Amino acid sequence: MHVMVLGAGVTGVTSAWFLHKAGFEVSVIDRQPEAGLETSFANGGQISVSHPEPWANPSAPLLALRWLGRDDAPLLFRPRARAAQWRWALSFLHECLPWRSRRNTRAIASLAISSANHLRALRAETGITYDQLQRGILHLFFSTAEFRQAPGRAAELNHLGIAAKVCRAEECFAIEPALQRLGNRLAGGIYAPDDESGDAFRFTQALAAQLRSKGVRFHYGTTIERLDRAGERISGIEVRDSAGRTGTLSAQAYVLCLGSFSPAAVAPLGQRLPIYPIKGYSVTAPIIDADLAPEVSLTDESRRIVCSRLGDRLRIAGTAELNGFDPTVRPERGRAILDWVNDRLPGAIDPRQAQLWAGLRPATPGNIPLIGKGWGKNLWYNTGHGTLGWTLSCGSAAALAELMQGKRPAPEFPFRPGA
Repeated sequence: MHVMVLGAGVTGVTSAWFLHKAGFEVSVIDRQPEAGLETSFANGGQISVSHPEPWANPSAPLLALRWLGRDDAPLLFRPRARAAQWRWALSFLHECLPWRSRRNTRAIASLAISSANHLRALRAETGITYDQLQRGILHLFFSTAEFRQAPGRAAELNHLGIAAKVCRAEECFAIEPALQRLGNRLAGGIYAPDDESGDAFRFTQALAAQLRSKGVRFHYGTTIERLDRAGERISGIEVRDSAGRTGTLSAQAYVLCLGSFSPAAVAPLGQRLPIYPIKGYSVTAPIIDADLAPEVSLTDESRRIVCSRLGDRLRIAGTAELNGFDPTVRPERGRAILDWVNDRLPGAIDPRQAQLWAGLRPATPGNIPLIGKGWGKNLWYNTGHGTLGWTLSCGSAAALAELMQGKRPAPEFPFRPGA
């Protein structure tokens, strides 16, 4: 069977990889000239299995109110007169209910553990490199009140099958010496030793190159204009190339991996996908003092900022902005991230060469991606991964390939049933 994957971000390319491994003929469409140039380009770099709790949790509404009106707020809501934004926001509040948040956390944890295992197997099979480090993630707490919650969180992670250890500040300094200058400002942390970090863009590009060498065709510079239907099947994809020429590409089955643009693609089919773009920011800067730059990936739980070392660069990312499809890179959001680096890791990077980036992360209200059967008889979904696209990519793609073969994936996750 010929399967056409719509989208060449990390989710689309990993989908193509696992589908090809399963014996499908595969091709990929993307409007960009290369793979991974949109949401996968400069994310936080974490394979954060130890962060399964969704943004939609019981504490989120109060935090959102506390951050209201602050330009440097970790979660920034810019109201618009658009039904989709308000519908998503109301669903988000519903997912904050304790029992729903617990259910979503369990599902994300199960898929994340599976995904990390698939990533390690893929890396061993292909030998690809992407500035990866297997040094774990250190979750940092800068207030005593927040740190009091650490034992309960670590216990929950261990219960979910995710290794996590509560650490006093001195233990955090031993795990990552670059933090020592924080002194008594650091209350403590949670260390997840099995987590990883790496450059999602380099991973996506390397995997796409391997797929091309195996005969997978990539239609780059190809914009999807419309999904054509014939009865209960997608009959083809109307496309336009970079020169403005139009045409139709067809296959026997199609996989939707268009991130934040997925809802628009299937709306003419009568489908309403609960995905909304959450704009996230990152700063990437060259390291000027290797001893001051961490090798263990960091998550500042107080500020919702993450930091990963990518070779001779440091990637710092954070914030979530609900502002529709506005791609504007706002300098004040970048300044907040640079202020964090200067405060927590002074002297580690050259801020004059820092590159500010923003990308639209396709989030469902409960952070549960849509994986499995889509519209009609031959459209499938692998989209809506929010802030965990890099973390969940390999597990989601492997599960999708199994579903398309009529199998039941192992993770305890609400996959969409097959035909």
